[in-house]
Amino acid sequence: MDSDRSAGLDRAHTLALEWLDSLAERPVPPRLTSEEVAARLDPVLPDGPTGAAAVVDELAAACEPGLTAMPGGRFFGFVIGGTHPAALAADWLVSAWDQNSGLRILTPAHSAVEELAETWLLDLLGLPPGSAVGFVTGGTMANFTCLAAARDEVLRRHGWDVAMQGLVDSPGVRVLVGAERHDTIDLALRYLGLGAPELVAADEQGRIDPIALAAALEAGDGRPTIVCLQAGNVHSGAFDPFAACIAAAHDAGAWVHVDGAFGLFAAASPQRRHLVAGHGAADSWATDAHKTLNVPYDCGLAIVRDRAALRAAMGMHGDYLIHDVVGEPLDKVPEISRRGRAFPVWAVLRSLGRDGVADLVDGFCRHARTFADGLAAIEGVDVLNDVEFTQVCAAFGDDDRTRAVVDAMLADGTAWTTGSRWRGRAVLRVSVSNWSTTAADVEASLDALRRAAGANPSSRV
Repeated sequence: MDSDRSAGLDRAHTLALEWLDSLAERPVPPRLTSEEVAARLDPVLPDGPTGAAAVVDELAAACEPGLTAMPGGRFFGFVIGGTHPAALAADWLVSAWDQNSGLRILTPAHSAVEELAETWLLDLLGLPPGSAVGFVTGGTMANFTCLAAARDEVLRRHGWDVAMQGLVDSPGVRVLVGAERHDTIDLALRYLGLGAPELVAADEQGRIDPIALAAALEAGDGRPTIVCLQAGNVHSGAFDPFAACIAAAHDAGAWVHVDGAFGLFAAASPQRRHLVAGHGAADSWATDAHKTLNVPYDCGLAIVRDRAALRAAMGMHGDYLIHDVVGEPLDKVPEISRRGRAFPVWAVLRSLGRDGVADLVDGFCRHARTFADGLAAIEGVDVLNDVEFTQVCAAFGDDDRTRAVVDAMLADGTAWTTGSRWRGRAVLRVSVSNWSTTAADVEASLDALRRAAGANPSSRV
């Protein structure tokens, strides 16, 4: 068995390096469809065993043509990041060590690393020391976790115990959000039984209007209230005016949550910190470590100022569990069993250091600015957003032409940029979030965009 394990790991290591080495030259889109990949795999479950190395070879041979070069420097389709080398190496150890990190006493190594990473993250992000950080699966569950703590706490202030009484016959919770909040906020509210939020007007860049928010709060009906703000609009990269909005919300007795899936890390850069001015006065914050920080999936961060509120919402007790009086990692997240997510987070922070994280964020912003300038120089192209952070949205004339350019880019294969719809127009969206993106990657991608815009894109659809 040991030789089989070694053979499998050796083969996986070789194939992983071959894949990573191919990223600089390979087309970004996959070469095969899902159906074509499935046809390369034997559909019959064998009766007997197969060696680990043979299984790895079969998997890689079938799947490699169906992989998208997401870890490479020319994938700009979504804000998903790319795994930093230190985080990747640590993540291999996570699987090898195989630690179920829910209990402090059971996994002291992970608990120690998690607590240190928590301290470093709060410092880098300019958040209150002592806040609780839960390592969850991603941004959606980070929002869910924070909003669960918010829901329970605002109802508790009105004399209602959700844990004991549920939501039926409760006073209900009023949730105010900007008109351009991310859809995962709505999804988390749906999971939590809170229904659709009330929309507050946003400006042309997607920032919530603080005057409209104050008016909405003043017109409240007395129900417990949560206000959701945003650090980094998914189209424009814009940030809500935190200081004014948080002050108004707190004056009204509301809990303030900040969805900072990729934008919260602006706080780690001295050059970008002004974008989140005042954000530290909120009550909870959500972000994705696999986006701007570039750790592997799955790793979201749910951050709550009031540790007791988070523990009340997420904690559980089982007589068979070995509880530590200090508290448990599982008290901060929806899961009991979970992998050691803090190891790769600690690794990338330890590898980059404070200055390296700032350089990472600034590099993304610098590349986005280059994209914006390059796009604006193409005849007939409108850059629609103020490029303050990592997002660029452009229109190539009318909607049909813009969609044709999006399709032409995918057909070209040099880079992956996606289409969307923003401010009533079809747009091509560029999201910069990968540590490995170079100036040469950006220029090659701009060259592809010039080809797509200069040719007759409709003939390539």
